[in-house]
Amino acid sequence: MSAALLTETDSAAERVLRIFARFVAAGYVFYLGLLLPDIVRGTQVTAWWWTPIALVAVYGTGFALGIASFGGSERRLRLLAGAAAAGYLIAVLLWWPAWNGGQLVELRGMWFSQFNGLASLAAAAAWRPRSAVAHLVAGAVVVQTINHLVRSGESELLPEIAWSIGFCLLPVSAGIMAVRTGRILDETRAETYAAAAGAASAKARTVERARFDALTHDGVMSTLLSAARQPMNRLLSTQAATTMAKLDTFRSGGDPATEFDVPELVSHIRVAVNEVNDRVGVESVVAGDAAAARFPAAAARTVGVGMAEALRNSYRHAGAEAERWVVLHVADDGFRATVGDTGRGFELAAVPANRLGIAVSIVRQMNELPGGTAAIETAPGAGTRVHLSWSRDA
Repeated sequence: MSAALLTETDSAAERVLRIFARFVAAGYVFYLGLLLPDIVRGTQVTAWWWTPIALVAVYGTGFALGIASFGGSERRLRLLAGAAAAGYLIAVLLWWPAWNGGQLVELRGMWFSQFNGLASLAAAAAWRPRSAVAHLVAGAVVVQTINHLVRSGESELLPEIAWSIGFCLLPVSAGIMAVRTGRILDETRAETYAAAAGAASAKARTVERARFDALTHDGVMSTLLSAARQPMNRLLSTQAATTMAKLDTFRSGGDPATEFDVPELVSHIRVAVNEVNDRVGVESVVAGDAAAARFPAAAARTVGVGMAEALRNSYRHAGAEAERWVVLHVADDGFRATVGDTGRGFELAAVPANRLGIAVSIVRQMNELPGGTAAIETAPGAGTRVHLSWSRDA
């Protein structure tokens, strides 16, 4: 299986909201079927215009919320959940001018009194906790007052109000806590992602220090040894000038280089791989048109960090017997690094979003790099190949 991964999935708060939306919509479907006879009987005590308006305000908004839960944005879901909560109160308040003074023999009273907690659950998903609790209390008071007036038999108003609030308060409170927990999880994940991104940056700096060490060994020490063993010549002067130029870029501070040529790119990738395991070789394949190409240092460093993390994941999960390889393809318009193994593989869709090695150090960093892409090919028992690419055209 091959796929390009995205790091940004639905937030925990959004997933909770979608569950609430479907639950509320399912409740409205259930109560519509259950209360159809009560809805018909309710027309005996109201004006003709009230029932159609109430059905749209109550059930219409509830059904729309359920439909939106399968594709709507979080903002749209909250708006529709708020509309469902407000629509219920609007229908209840409009009942008063529509009431013709009649009464019902049915002891259950008006049909909307059977599920005022469901509308408050929608309020818990859309509004602040105090507003949701206020919605529950206000709805219970108004609805039970209507039932007290419309029932032909005697009823105790205050116990009915207290029972309605007490019965509905527990699920509404649970809904409030679920939404709050989702938001806390999102905040925690954002903080963890930031910490992981900082760790990835630290890894990049470690690779850069290793690159400086390599420059010291391959450039400075080599030049000094050559100068000590042979008289000054043009080749030695060129080598010294090149080494000094590279040292100047490091000494300038901040970003040691803004561009890498092909040898520097290959060297940087090898250093990043050697930081994980120096027994893994890097095969470099350079196209003929790439001899004079130069690449952004940010692209090289980001790919280096991603490759190192992919290699670490391979050692953690692929198995001790797995073979591993790294291939770097370089062309004039970009480059692609591949980390592969013959290990266990895995089901890509089953990887949770909180797996920070994949989500942050590999996919998210590549997606945030202009021109960068990340793709993973894997399947259970078929090994894994991680492709990290940068394209000049993109």
